[in-house]
Amino acid sequence: MLNLSGLLLIAAVTHMPSRWEKIIAITKGGVRSIATMKLKIQRGKKIALLIDGPNILRKEFGVKLEDIMEALEELGNIRVARVILNQYAPQGLIEAVANQGFEPVIVSGETGVKLAVEAMREIYNPHIDIIALATRNAEFLPVILKAKEKGKETVIIGVEPGFSAALKHAADYTIVLTPRGDRQ
Repeated sequence: MLNLSGLLLIAAVTHMPSRWEKIIAITKGGVRSIATMKLKIQRGKKIALLIDGPNILRKEFGVKLEDIMEALEELGNIRVARVILNQYAPQGLIEAVANQGFEPVIVSGETGVKLAVEAMREIYNPHIDIIALATRNAEFLPVILKAKEKGKETVIIGVEPGFSAALKHAADYTIVLTPRGDRQ
C-alpha cells in the first residue's frame, strides 16, 4: 500500500483461469488493469537447457524452440537457455532465438566445443538440478556421464535420423521430437 499525496495505490494480482495473471491497481478512482503477464508455475527443479543449433535447428527437421520448451515443462523450470550457433547462422535465426527468450551464443569455430564448455559450467552450478542437451551427436556422451557423476539429472533431446543410441541410453530422460506432420 502506497499513499502519495492523497493517492491510494494497492497492487493486486488476480489469477485468471489460464496460465496468465492480471496485474491490477486499485486507486481512489477505482480498479484499472496495469498489465497481463504469463504466469510461471514453480515446479521445483531448475533446468539448464543447451541447444546444439546447427545439429537440431535444421529446416529439414522442423524443430521449433517452443517444442523443446514444452517437452521440458513437466520436469521443471528452465533457468538457463542457450542456443549455440556458428558464424554461418542466418541473422533471422539469431533473432528468432533471442525473441524466444534464449541466449544465442555465436562461435567462430566448432559449436561442439562451446556446447561442452557451457555444459560443464552448468554441471558445476549449484543452482541447477537438471542438465538438458538438445543434440543428436554422440560426442556429448562424456558430458552426460560427468553430469550424472556430479549428481545432476540428465535429459537428451533429439530428432531422427542420426540420434545417437549411446546418448539415448546414457541420459535419465530421452525426448525424441518428431516433425509436426508426423505427430498423431
